[in-house]
Formats: sequence, structure tokens, C-alpha cells
Amino acid sequence: MANPTRLPPSNGDEGVVHVVIETEKGSRNKFSYDEDLNIFRLKKVLPEGMSFPHDFGFVPSTLAQDGDPLDVLVLMDEPGCTGCLVECRIIGAICGEQVNDGKKVRNDRLVGVAVPSHTHSDLTDVAKLNPALLREIDNFFINYHQQYGKKFKVLGHCGPKEALGMVRKATKRKKAA
Repeated sequence: MANPTRLPPSNGDEGVVHVVIETEKGSRNKFSYDEDLNIFRLKKVLPEGMSFPHDFGFVPSTLAQDGDPLDVLVLMDEPGCTGCLVECRIIGAICGEQVNDGKKVRNDRLVGVAVPSHTHSDLTDVAKLNPALLREIDNFFINYHQQYGKKFKVLGHCGPKEALGMVRKATKRKKAA
């Protein structure tokens, strides 16, 4: 198996990035890629009644401010599977700050639409998401962190232009590392 963290961050299409799915929509299991073992491993199990609201993964060959690849919440018609590669059109980001052991770290989550999606094909900006859905996603991340003794604060949302800027910066950060 090729190391998915070393795949290119995109195929070159404007506004489209590669996303490696770690955890599928509806799952209580949080998987993450273990570079040392070259395999996806079970990292956490969410409590009964809590599950991922949408597929969750990362942009390969990026390094976010929290030290991991950039996170992406993927909107698509059906759940993907752990380890699959999905081309996503970035529609924005949930800008967030995480507190671990009293230390504040930016931990933004990109939001993308799977390119082949029918259901979300007309969605171009997180600002056009149903406000109730956006609140649910924000609350998921707040509650997810709370389960593990961490605090997550939503600082706001940004559109595709700023989110793609995050991808460019994270790609440069990875190359410099």
C-alpha cells in the first residue's frame, strides 16, 4: 500500500484537492493513518449516540498548524471507506482553535464536496449551507473534543478562497518540514 500522506495534494484542477478518507459518515470509530506501520488504525471510539456527521479525512502532503495533515469534512451522497481517495471541491472551512493542556493551537477543518456528488453539486460556499446543518457540524467538533478532555472553539467560517489559501500554506509548510 502506498503511503497516502505522500500523495499529491491535488490533481491540478483549480479548487479541487485530494482527500484521503479516514472515517466514514455515521461511524463511531475514528481511524487515523499510522505512518510508522503504513496502515490505518483505530484511534478512538465515540460514545453511544455520537457519530461522524459526514466523511472525515485529510489532504495529503500538507501540514496544518496542529502538526497533522489538513482535516477535511467531506459532503457526498454516500459514505466512503477508510483509505479511499476522493477528489473534493473545497467550499470553505470551519476556523477553530483547540486547547490541549492549556496551549492554544489553530485546528481549522476544511469543508469539501466530493466532485462526483449529485446531492451537493450546486454547493459552492459554506455560507450557503443550511444554518442548522452548519451549527450541527460546529457542535460535533466541540463535543468531539470535549469527549477527550480538550476544548475546541469555533472562531468562524470562511469561504473557498481563504480555505484554498490554507491548503497552499499547509503544502508549503509540509515541503519545508
